[in-house]
Amino acid sequence: MNFSGTSTLITGAASGIGLACATHLAEQGAGRLVLVDRDAEALEQVSFSCEVVRIAGDVADPQLWSSRPLGELDHAVVNAGVAGVGPITDMPLAEWRRVMSVNLDGVFLTLQAAMRAMREGGSAVLVASAAGIKPLPGLCAYGTSKAAVIHLAKIAALEGAPRKIRVNAIAPGGVETPIWYNTDWFRGLEAELGREGAFARIAEDGTPLGRFARPEEIAAQIAVLLSNEVSGYTTGAVLVSDGGHVL
Repeated sequence: MNFSGTSTLITGAASGIGLACATHLAEQGAGRLVLVDRDAEALEQVSFSCEVVRIAGDVADPQLWSSRPLGELDHAVVNAGVAGVGPITDMPLAEWRRVMSVNLDGVFLTLQAAMRAMREGGSAVLVASAAGIKPLPGLCAYGTSKAAVIHLAKIAALEGAPRKIRVNAIAPGGVETPIWYNTDWFRGLEAELGREGAFARIAEDGTPLGRFARPEEIAAQIAVLLSNEVSGYTTGAVLVSDGGHVL
């Protein structure tokens, strides 16, 4: 895969899958990375040998996208997201809206800005989740937001096709990323078993392969979807990478 000299927008770029994508593309010769994250301090610590444009802010804020030009883009990784846990009967509307704001509004605004800035023949990958395919109790907001992301990717694929812009989605299962760290139940497991033990325990319950993915694995698969050399005939697709979770 040749990403030499390319310009790529990545959201949620200061950690997890986003940071792994930035690292992978930089190693593959990317010329310019536009990195977006709301954690300004962590974003400042991200450095590569290529040109790096850092934009600190909330992807769900329209002003973020109108205040700074992105420049021309070849690719986009629409990755920023938040976790949310709670059953339908107990979830406050404010919590529903918090999850939807980042996971759906933010994805829409990012994709809109990216497609406007994208050169003909570009490509984008939206990071959805296996939770958007397999319904799970307690994930009403998160699962619904990710299901909507998958459908949005398909609509974007149709709208981008006249300009030869490809849009695909990836639906990871469990991935060892910081999105887990702020949930009470994960912190409880971590206190009991350590971080690696906590991930292993969760994987035992719902992942046939018996482990979670590393961010670097998902980043490599995203690069495959971005690549015109490998996936130039693929658009509107959803790559499920979940260790068998949805089976």
